[in-house]
Amino acid sequence: MRTRVKICGITRVEDALCAVQHGADAIGLVFYAQSPRFVTMEAAREIVAALPPLVSVVGLFVNATKAEIDKVLTQVRLDILQFHGDETAVDCAQFNLPYFKAIRVRPDTNLLQYATDFSDTKALLLDAHSEVAYGGTGQVFDWKLIPKNLPKPIVLAGGLNPENVENAIRQVQPYAVDVSGGVEQSKGIKDAAKIAAFMQGVKNANV
Repeated sequence: MRTRVKICGITRVEDALCAVQHGADAIGLVFYAQSPRFVTMEAAREIVAALPPLVSVVGLFVNATKAEIDKVLTQVRLDILQFHGDETAVDCAQFNLPYFKAIRVRPDTNLLQYATDFSDTKALLLDAHSEVAYGGTGQVFDWKLIPKNLPKPIVLAGGLNPENVENAIRQVQPYAVDVSGGVEQSKGIKDAAKIAAFMQGVKNANV
């Protein structure tokens, strides 16, 4: 089964279209004001309106209130929610939308327990742990920390780029990979050549 690709931190229509043109299955919009890849509601609507059919739109939130998320959902079409903070399973499940729970992995992280606690998540998104940020750090975590018998699909994130994505897929065999900084020319601005090279790495791993 081929590995799906989500390109996150999209802030411009042209970057969204470039991602899709090169084969991305989903784009990610960051609704977290402290992120350098934060997208305004107006820009998010323009990006979503420009997308062709059958491309999933993932909205990323970090410890947002229900009211804040509801406000976004009234204005922007989102297919999947991604919770990147300290949300509980109850927090994540209250919007009647499929969701990913992001886990910042470190050596003592019990991923099997997370899979139990978030039993209704569509996937566990595994990212590098950081004391200073909730994601988008460009750091890679030790993929050997992922249990082979994890009962949830894996979306692998954390420091992926055109140089390491092929090896990452071969080693982890995730359902999907998620990239942001690894295909940027600057924070929030994507690089078409890096997107193309990343997608080629994914294809090479799936041969």
